[in-house]
Amino acid sequence: MSLIIIDTGCANLSSVAFAFGRLGVESEITAVASRIEQAERVVLPGVGSAPYAMEKIRDRNLVPVVRGLKQPVLGICLGMQLLFETLEEGDQQVEGFGVVKGHVGALDTQNNPSPHMGWNTLSTVKEDPLLKGINEDEYAYFVHSFAAPVGDYTLMKCDYGSSFSAIIRQGNFRGCQFHPERSSATGSRILKNFLDLPA
Repeated sequence: MSLIIIDTGCANLSSVAFAFGRLGVESEITAVASRIEQAERVVLPGVGSAPYAMEKIRDRNLVPVVRGLKQPVLGICLGMQLLFETLEEGDQQVEGFGVVKGHVGALDTQNNPSPHMGWNTLSTVKEDPLLKGINEDEYAYFVHSFAAPVGDYTLMKCDYGSSFSAIIRQGNFRGCQFHPERSSATGSRILKNFLDLPA
C-alpha cells in the first residue's frame, strides 16, 4: 500500500510515520503533489497555529492538491481542523481547505483549564468503518484549544466543558481531533481501520 504523510511543515511527522510502521506499513513523508495525488491513502497531520500552518501549505501549493483528493484522507489534530471552511485563532479568521462545511472556534471549556490536554473518552454519534472495534467510552489523547462543534459530519464526540467533534467524516475525508499515534490501542485500531478502508 502506498501511504503518504503530507509534509505540512508544522507537525511531528516522524511519530505519525512510526505509528503506521508499528502496523507494518511503510509511509512516505512528502510535499510533492504528484506523490500525494497517486497515493492510496493520505494523512494530513498538523500541530500549532492555524495561520502558520495554512501559510506553509499555501507556500507549497498544496491547497488545490488536497481539495482534489479522491482516496481516503485522514486529518489529525490541526490537520482535521484545516479540513473545515474557516478557523478562528485569536482575532484572526483563517480559510481552511473547505472540504467540510463549518467553522472551527475556541473550545468552550467552561471552568476547565485550557488547552484540553490529556486522556478523554469518545462517544459514538454515527457508525462508520473507521470505528470498527472501537467501543463506547474508549480513551484517546487530546491536546487542543480549538474544536469543531458537533454536526452532520460528526462520527464521535467528546466532552470537555462542552461537546465537540472528536472524529469527523465528509465523503472520503475523515479526521481525528485527538492524536491516534499517541492514543495507545484505541489509536492503533483507528489507524488500522483507516488502512483497511475501501479505496
